[in-house]
Amino acid sequence: MAKREKGRIDLRVDDPQQLLDMLDPYPFRERGLDGDVDEYICEHAAETAPGHRLAIAIHLPAAVTGSERALGLPGIMQRHFERQAERRSSDLAHLFALGRKMLLIGLIVLGVCLVVGQFLVGLFPGSRLAEVVMEGLVILGWVANWRPMEIFLFDWWPLVRERRLYRRLAHADISVVAYEAARPSASH
Repeated sequence: MAKREKGRIDLRVDDPQQLLDMLDPYPFRERGLDGDVDEYICEHAAETAPGHRLAIAIHLPAAVTGSERALGLPGIMQRHFERQAERRSSDLAHLFALGRKMLLIGLIVLGVCLVVGQFLVGLFPGSRLAEVVMEGLVILGWVANWRPMEIFLFDWWPLVRERRLYRRLAHADISVVAYEAARPSASH
């Protein structure tokens, strides 16, 4: 596999099945791409500017390019990238749902910590120990909100970036190109 021009990703294989996940139990046309192939394509696609159109050229031996399997590869790849984009959307929805639950719990913990801290300070006015406990409870309350804030501020960006990349790949120009297979040399 070699990359040529910017925006174009070249894959050279001897058999169309080499591009697909062989552990996938679905029939050939419904299989996903092999994990290494997906990773290779994504790495090179990510190097291309977002406004630049992507193209994937699948180089196969000339004898194979007209086969049903070879002709089905563009559709298989497009469906794979669409499913990956949908999966990232689903992961994003699950992440935000988790973030909302964690934020609710975090705010409840913070509220309880503030109420208990204020109660202790009111119960023992002028007590340095009560003030220290109050500060510790406030810190605990904010720490309980750390993970939800991390989700809402940072964790969702990689999923959006991956979804955007898979959507771009789903709209890439995918072609099957013939190459001449090397002929074995005859030895006498």
